[in-house]
Amino acid sequence: MKESIQRKARESAQLMVGFFAENAGALEQCVAEMAQRFERGGRLFAMGNGGSACDAQHVAVEFQHPIIEKRRPLPAMALATDTAALTAIGNDKDFSFVFVDQLDLLARPEDIALGISTSGASANVNRALRRAREKGLLTVGFAGRDGGRMVELCDYCFVVKSWSIHRIQETHTALLHLMWDLLQVAMGADDVI
Repeated sequence: MKESIQRKARESAQLMVGFFAENAGALEQCVAEMAQRFERGGRLFAMGNGGSACDAQHVAVEFQHPIIEKRRPLPAMALATDTAALTAIGNDKDFSFVFVDQLDLLARPEDIALGISTSGASANVNRALRRAREKGLLTVGFAGRDGGRMVELCDYCFVVKSWSIHRIQETHTALLHLMWDLLQVAMGADDVI
């Protein structure tokens, strides 16, 4: 078992190092655009299903309630947290509309939509990203595998090239932490982490 533990930890670390080497420039550009939108009063709407819904909540709380002193809170909301809205829309329409209907109601052109899907193929996330783009939002995706349909729907799509959901989610967690940190730096915070 020790060998398995070390192998999986090595796989995760190597995947992250390669992912960030490949995506550092795009992440820097994405963060700069996000900072401009927040400065203009924009908000972040994050969405995903299952474990990715948990990641969307993680994103929202990091932005709303910074754990680092002197970092400013930023308006962010996870669209997967309202059970009544999710079940009402899913029951009355179709589950593939649960995020797009919320964005139609809440989103403005200066906002940011973040879709998270380990496959890049989540119908409800991709439908919402398409609508977000139509409405003028900055669209950002966290995907895995080959990125699926999400790649063509996002201004910035960060694809973790792995078929292991665990390795993808581990890299997504590092990505969301780096995105939050770099955004704060882009908005004038000291680079202390």
